[in-house]
Formats: sequence, C-alpha cells, structure tokens
Amino acid sequence: MTATVATDDRPLWRKIWEFPLVAMVVGLMAVGLSLWAAQWALYFALPPGLSEGSDAVLRGLVAVGAVFLAYKLVVARLGRHPKDDLPMAGALGDTALGLGAGAAIFAVVVGAAAVFGVYRVFGWGTLEGWLPFLMAGGVFAGFVEEVIFRGILFRFVEELAGSWIALAFSSALFGLGHWANPGATAFSSFAIALEAGILLGGAYMLTRSLWLAIGIHAGWNLTQGLVFDVSVSGIEVDGLVEAGMRGVDLLTGGAFGLEASVFALVVATGAGLWMVWQAHKQGNVVPPMWRRG
Repeated sequence: MTATVATDDRPLWRKIWEFPLVAMVVGLMAVGLSLWAAQWALYFALPPGLSEGSDAVLRGLVAVGAVFLAYKLVVARLGRHPKDDLPMAGALGDTALGLGAGAAIFAVVVGAAAVFGVYRVFGWGTLEGWLPFLMAGGVFAGFVEEVIFRGILFRFVEELAGSWIALAFSSALFGLGHWANPGATAFSSFAIALEAGILLGGAYMLTRSLWLAIGIHAGWNLTQGLVFDVSVSGIEVDGLVEAGMRGVDLLTGGAFGLEASVFALVVATGAGLWMVWQAHKQGNVVPPMWRRG
C-alpha cells in the first residue's frame, strides 16, 4: 500500500491572494474604505438643520449598511474557504439572545458593585442624548467592531494559527483599541482584552456567526450606559437613573467605568470562558494550519 500525498496545484497568485493574512488585510481595507465612502456620501447628502438625534440615526444606519455590504461583497468571499459569518438565517434570534445576555451580564456586574457598596443610585436620570448613544454605542459599536475584530481579525488569524492564537490575538487588539478612550489605563485595556475579548470571541467560536457577539456587545454597552448610568469605556452617558460610585479604582474602574473593575473582570471573563468551553465541547476549536495538513 502506498500513501497518497495531497498536492496544491493552485497558481502562485491565487495562493498569495487566499493566504489568511493577505485576506485579513484586504478585508480590513474593504471595511475601512466602506466607512470612508459612507462619510463622504453623508457629507454631501445630509440636509442642513438636522437634529442631533436624526443626524446620529442617519450616520449610524449608513455606516452599518456600508460595512454590511463590504462584508457581504468582499470579506465573506475571501480566503481559501470563503464563509459568511452574517447569515440571515437565525440573525434576529441570535442578536436578541445576545442583547439579553449582554444586559444580564452587566446587570450582574452592577449588582455585585451595589452589594459591596461601590455603586449607588441617587434618583432618576435624564436620558439626555440617548438616541445618539443608542446608535454610536449600541448599533455602530456592536456591529462594526464585531465585524472588524471577530469577523476579520479573529477569522483569518484562526485560519492560519488556530482558535487559541486567534482568541489571544483578537482579545489583545480589542484591549489596545480602547487605550485612547477617556480615563483609560493599562489595567482598563487589560480588563477589556480579558473580559470582553474572551466573551465576544467565545460567542463567535460557539455559534460560528457574528450575530450573538453583536448582540452581546450592544446589550453590554446600552445597559451600562442608558440603564445604570455607568461610563461606557470612559464615555459618560446620562442613564435612566442617576448613579455614582465610591471606592478604590480596582472596584469602581475609575474614570473608565465598571468595565475596568474586578467585578466585570470576574463576571464577564467567567461567562466568556464558559462559552469557550462549550465551543470546545462542540468541536468548534480549529487547529493551526500546519496541523491540519
């Protein structure tokens, strides 16, 4: 009996084009160009005198629509094994589940902070500027950031180096991506990388779709800001209640908010590790390219 060795007879240009890191760069460029084109289109198309809320809604919807088209037309077709991580089947259910999960996780974080006397409610809030934040912090951040960090960075690094390196790489970049936010510190970036990177990467690994991660991301942001009046990655938001925090930065998260607290670090990282474990049990962990043959 003789062993059969698989050969790769693709032309050189195609091997280069389909190489995961090349596909990753092309995908990032496609999304970047779509956002740039959307901004220029809005610059010429938006009528003068729009209210802040209307302006935010239009900008958010156009930007999300542009990224959605860039993903469907370009990113989903890249790599040696093209795949669509934004399938329409199950999109509504997974997104709704994610919104609920993100809200529940941060509600537990706030509840823990309240039990320890860190978080206090003083009265009702104003919800001033809720619509712009709904679009920017919820719809835009949830969709666009997940397409970039999980739909492109995680996906193509995983295709090359496997799930574990992809999870570590995308999580680290996600933390670094929040380094320039108001009130950010080295610890806040570490916390975001660990808690949010594992949580959202785990959601992608578990479902092999972006919708659950998009929902969790948006639900997390909207709940902490618009419901509990907690700064969202250093950005102050007027919530449904008027609240404040007291204690050391390790408990309050300082100016960055509860995302940089031990409460979020424990609760969200625990939820993320559970999803990663479930993904592992379902056989959704991809080995590196050099072990796949």
